[in-house]
Amino acid sequence: MSLLVVGLSHRSAPVSVLERAALTADAQSKLLQDTVAAEPAAEAAVLATCNRIELYADVDKFHAGVAELSTLLAQHSGVGLDELTPYLYVHYEDRAVHHLFSVACGLDSMVVGEGQILGQIKDSLATSQELHTAGRLLNDLFQQSLRVGKRAHSETGIDRAGQSLVTFGLEQLAAGTPVGTWAAGKRALVIGAGSMSSLAAATLARAGVAEVVIANRTLERAERLARILTEAEDTDVVARAVPMESVPGELTRADVAVSCTGATGLVLTAQAVAQALEGRVEGPLAPPLPKPASSESRRTGGAESPRTGGPAAVRDGLVPTGPGAGDDGCPLDLPAVQATAGFSVLGEAAVAGMGAAELEQHAAWVDKGAEERTVRPAGGVVLDPEAETEVITALAATVATVGRIPERRRPEVVVPAPRPEPVLSLLDLAMPRDVDAAVHRLPGVRLVDIESLAEASADAPMAADVDQVRGIVSDEVAAFGAAQRAAHITPTVVALRSMAADVVANEIARLEGRLPGLDDKHRAEITQTVRRVVDKLLHAPTVRVKELAAEPGGAGYADALRTLFDLDPETVASVSRAEDAENTENRGRA
Repeated sequence: MSLLVVGLSHRSAPVSVLERAALTADAQSKLLQDTVAAEPAAEAAVLATCNRIELYADVDKFHAGVAELSTLLAQHSGVGLDELTPYLYVHYEDRAVHHLFSVACGLDSMVVGEGQILGQIKDSLATSQELHTAGRLLNDLFQQSLRVGKRAHSETGIDRAGQSLVTFGLEQLAAGTPVGTWAAGKRALVIGAGSMSSLAAATLARAGVAEVVIANRTLERAERLARILTEAEDTDVVARAVPMESVPGELTRADVAVSCTGATGLVLTAQAVAQALEGRVEGPLAPPLPKPASSESRRTGGAESPRTGGPAAVRDGLVPTGPGAGDDGCPLDLPAVQATAGFSVLGEAAVAGMGAAELEQHAAWVDKGAEERTVRPAGGVVLDPEAETEVITALAATVATVGRIPERRRPEVVVPAPRPEPVLSLLDLAMPRDVDAAVHRLPGVRLVDIESLAEASADAPMAADVDQVRGIVSDEVAAFGAAQRAAHITPTVVALRSMAADVVANEIARLEGRLPGLDDKHRAEITQTVRRVVDKLLHAPTVRVKELAAEPGGAGYADALRTLFDLDPETVASVSRAEDAENTENRGRA
């Protein structure tokens, strides 16, 4: 039998796939039971966290095992096998051991170095033991992974990586401003009371926020975290706890919110955030109209003089622009005309695109216009109706030739709508996400989530700590493999010694038949001597075969030993079953 793991994680699959493939507790139990019921697998364990789903099994066939485990994952996750397959990864034997040990140390986590994974591995093992799907291999593997993870956290500084991610997230929210300066005096809302939320709350408190509000489904945990923050000697922050139902109200007061829960759905929807923002975003959200050029620039830079009454005059307001603009009697409503003609009254050529009939109406009105109507109220410039008529007549001629007057100006520069300074900063450290990604489109909101930080977080911890942990993992993988290979040959060695003991017992019985007068003292001495001879003959071979079996490729020595001494395979199997039963009983007492 050999160890096989098939799974997907944040490193292999997008967030959308991970969210859909998430397994409930009932689905995990059913997956375990179906896996051990399948032909290739004898043991099974599921490691399901917020950013990974992995199925571990002890299989007798690699290819059949991969196919069966992949199919079972697809069935129980609800994601089709064709869609799921591109995101699956497979690890086998020593590579599978290396993978789990790396996971336990936090090297494979999205938050590199986080310690929460150890509790999740422990829960996974407990579930497998409760359902009797974990045998000797997976029990040994998961228990050793817990020890390796604890060693990594105690012997290195890998724990600092989690704090680096929180700090980096706050730096992103601060947008170049020092976090201490940015956070000073702000009101913070922390949703969740787990390890990452606690770290975020402590980081915010040390950064100088005025208040930290902790919201959690279990109010007691939130109260405990608030009490720790309040009693901390290195901060003077005001901290209080509220139930999750109070989040909408607290969000209207908060300047920054950090969310990291284990929820499978959204904690903050875009609608909830939008409601919390009502009345908090100041200033117009639409781009301002472009400012008109100065009178001097219009006089010197335009192609036509204001006094000619041409298109530039229309732009500058020297020619009346319709009934709604204070020009009584104008037969045209230019704003209405522009809707069909496709031109802007604010453009360089307001009449561009005007139809011939409309242009003639405008010309007739200008020609019959009164003296006072040609006076520009603001500048007092008097227009020459005759000059105006000439220009319009020339435009009419163009219309007769080409059908419509072409617009001869360059397109206006599109000014993007200015985004107001954020009044609410959101840091989402959960996977699946707690905050609806659509909130980034809301004016006045800045959102930083775990997906945008994933790439940067890989470089967050100190390189020396990561290298040291990787060295620990490599050493532990080698030791675990040697122990497993040595354990694999142990039943064969036990069976060999049992056979030797039977041979000694039979020969002593034969000796008693030939020497019926042998007293007890001499019988015991002879028996002890024969046993010592057998032990000495077997000692060197059995010790050596265990050493050889512990080396890579040493699995074949057990078969060689059984062949050389003609050991009964059933005897060896019975020894293995007895050891498994003893280990299970010991785990139950523990």
